[in-house]
Amino acid sequence: MTPRNLLILRRVLLPVLFVFVCLRGAAQATSSADDVEQLKQLVFDLEHRVAVLEQQNQQMRSPVVPSGSTGPQAAAALVLASSELRVPGTTSALSPQAVPPTPAPSPLPGTLPGGATLNYTFDGYYEGNFNNPTGRVNDLRAYDVLSNVFSINQADFIFDLDPDLTVHRRYGFRVDLQFGQATETLQGNPTNETRPEIYRNIFQAYGSYVVPAGHGIQVDVGKWASSLGIEGNYTKDQQDYTRSFYFYFLPFYHAGARASYQLTNKLTANYWVVNGTNQSEPTNGFKDEMFGFVAQPTKTLSWTMNYYLGQEHPDTASATNCTVPVQPGLCQAPINPAPDGKTHIFDSYATWQARPKLTFSAEGDYFIEREWVNTAPGESSAPSHVDGGAAYAQYQINPRAALAARTEYLSDRGGLFSNQTQALKEATGTYKYALSGNFDAFLEYRRDWSNRLYFITSNPAAPSSHQDTALLGLVWWYGGKQGSW
Repeated sequence: MTPRNLLILRRVLLPVLFVFVCLRGAAQATSSADDVEQLKQLVFDLEHRVAVLEQQNQQMRSPVVPSGSTGPQAAAALVLASSELRVPGTTSALSPQAVPPTPAPSPLPGTLPGGATLNYTFDGYYEGNFNNPTGRVNDLRAYDVLSNVFSINQADFIFDLDPDLTVHRRYGFRVDLQFGQATETLQGNPTNETRPEIYRNIFQAYGSYVVPAGHGIQVDVGKWASSLGIEGNYTKDQQDYTRSFYFYFLPFYHAGARASYQLTNKLTANYWVVNGTNQSEPTNGFKDEMFGFVAQPTKTLSWTMNYYLGQEHPDTASATNCTVPVQPGLCQAPINPAPDGKTHIFDSYATWQARPKLTFSAEGDYFIEREWVNTAPGESSAPSHVDGGAAYAQYQINPRAALAARTEYLSDRGGLFSNQTQALKEATGTYKYALSGNFDAFLEYRRDWSNRLYFITSNPAAPSSHQDTALLGLVWWYGGKQGSW
């Protein structure tokens, strides 16, 4: 019983019983002696219960009712004690001033019954580009795409229910809804998808089931963020605000089925079969595959290795002369013969916690793509390559502040990334500060440069070999999901 309930018992219920007992005493001429004795016993029992609660809660300092008192005498003593609690100038553990304040309610629901979480984030920035590019467009950026503009990078809502074998729940599912600049950039490119508008705001949506085999095989079916490349979608989980060239170049998402199996406590194997790269709905009938593993030989070292095999060339083109009614965007004409060249991606990255406050990471990628397997008997078309790597370092100054640096090199032979053969380099320095537990600020300076005159300036006819940007990014988030999103 809480102190407030105890106070109500003393001030209301016991005085009422006392009055009732007195009235019954006045009517003894017409009442049986047994009824009066029962009422006296009830008051005694309540008196005893209140005394026990006083001792347990240690919250009363008022006069004690004599142990030998019963009936109206005991009730009168309890009324006296309760009245003393209301004397001005006195304090009591049961007085309103002494009741602990009620914790403020959470601003938004973060957890739901059964273990599901709700999560929210808002990510915005202001960036300056020293080239003053025409149209305020930052070259080769997928998230921070505009300069000299207050921009909403993304706003997200995430529902997540993970499988949990400890409570015998083998199923789960997740839905990430995304809005903002990043959504338009990375979700639903019309060159990759026939009907991109259907899935554009669904960043992720998949169901999970843990198959009871060995240690359990987790199978996910739906659409998910690609794990090719070390960087991810949610800025709160990154050391830098802007993303690397490789994050912009490698696939953002896949749709299909994937399986993950923990071979040992230090090694996990992964396999995917998907529609393609950045394709919720495919543009051809080939099913891409990914084979990979995640190794953690020590607590301070993790290593991920992925090999991806795909065919990204469409076998149909949009048409307008369909003879039967179809859904919008589904009127297609075959491409004959259709390109059948394959895409191979070798992706590897590792993270080393060198010191409690110092972390190093590295990524290496090799991407090769052909349009045709055979252009003539025994021949193949010339491939396009993207290869290189990135290095990262982060030092946690204190629980709130961190310094980070990134540098990378990307060789774009054939223009797969930038539509021009060139060697791209980039260096970024970031100061990250946690203004509160759910609010981060990023101060960042970045320089991109090339061996070609490539980057837009205020004069479109006079491109530059470099691009320098300075940025302030602000990220708010809230939710019940722990760790990285």
